Amino acid sequence: MYQQKHPLILASKSPRRQDLMNAMNLNFKVMLKDVDESYPDQLLPAEIAVYIAEKKAAAFAADSLDSLVITADTIVALNSEILGKPEDEAHAAAMLTKLSGGSHQVYTGVSLSYAGKILSFCDKTEVFFNVLTPAQISYYIEHYQPLDKAGAYGIQDWIGLVAVEKLIGSYTNVMGLPTEKLYKALADF
Repeated sequence: MYQQKHPLILASKSPRRQDLMNAMNLNFKVMLKDVDESYPDQLLPAEIAVYIAEKKAAAFAADSLDSLVITADTIVALNSEILGKPEDEAHAAAMLTKLSGGSHQVYTGVSLSYAGKILSFCDKTEVFFNVLTPAQISYYIEHYQPLDKAGAYGIQDWIGLVAVEKLIGSYTNVMGLPTEKLYKALADF
């Protein structure tokens, strides 16, 4: 059982990550910093997710916090293409059209940092989508505003209920925080 020894800071504005932390019965506060989320072109998807999570953790390194800082980054990969957050509704529709009827991977990199020490890990989930019609894609974009989500969708939304055929891996990883790995990492850290 994880015994919380230090205050926790979740460095994420994601309401989904905050909900997952609350569901784990963790006491935390949210603290945000602007971070450039660019990355070197040669990195593989898992490396990108960890690289950005560590960049976010580094933004807190100079602060003298007596807290364990949790940062994360989630990316969607379709073959070798990285699907980040869509720029607008047309871009979201294009992404969802690409994901329709096939499988893609979701990677979440997580970093735990405390007193100059950092522990990072990544989780991967394979997601299989049924074929989506243009009307379903339009409905989803209109009613669920997916512009703040990697790959233009949230698995916890309507689209996850009607379009996701199956997963291989962690459901919470697709939501943006692999809770089972996080819990173990907190206990080990």
